[in-house]
Amino acid sequence: MAERALELDNVRAGYGETVVLEDIRLALGASETVSVIGRNGVGKTTLLATIMGHTTLHGGRISLHGKDISTQATYRRVTAGLGYVPQEREIFPSLTLRENLEVAARPGPWTIAAVFELFPRLAERESNRGNQLSGGEQQMLAIGRALIGNPTVLLMDEPSEGLAPVIVEELARAVNRLTQAGGLATVLVEQNSRLALDIAPRAVVMDRGRIVYDGPSVTLRNDPAKLEQLIGVVKA
Repeated sequence: MAERALELDNVRAGYGETVVLEDIRLALGASETVSVIGRNGVGKTTLLATIMGHTTLHGGRISLHGKDISTQATYRRVTAGLGYVPQEREIFPSLTLRENLEVAARPGPWTIAAVFELFPRLAERESNRGNQLSGGEQQMLAIGRALIGNPTVLLMDEPSEGLAPVIVEELARAVNRLTQAGGLATVLVEQNSRLALDIAPRAVVMDRGRIVYDGPSVTLRNDPAKLEQLIGVVKA
């Protein structure tokens, strides 16, 4: 692997004294996309929260482009190049769609126009307030808001959760465009394993706070028995 955009070395982390993640070793190259799958409660969301600095780090090191960010505050990690799409979306309900983007904007190739090109549906709703948007539109806005901060590493937590299949397909197309465009490393946590394996060429499977598989997505796509053994229930 050439330049490592993100690296976790022997990370142990959790909430307060409770350790959730054990011996996490994960390296992501620039422009690489990896999906993280596994049953509910195995530590997938905690993994992203730990990268963002929202948990207690009990051991190990987190590096962003070779620089140790293990003890940095969350806002400093964002400034250094992390973008985060939380599971709860967390858009501002009283601001318009455009204002939600404006407050997060930082200089770079991702502009409001670029976000609207990726998600044309948002351009049609730009004057609507956050609480007037559908769930799918809120998810698109959450992704657009992360992008307009012009990160080098994008973390997405369950982007398809609770959305209609037609919206999931639209989101999947947009994420595929992002991953194929290059220049952005992406970690996608996704409960829908089939979707995750289709989007990302590399898959990580977590179980009980540990990584139990890190390899090609195609291996799991072509071996449903192995996938089921690793994660239990295979979601369509």
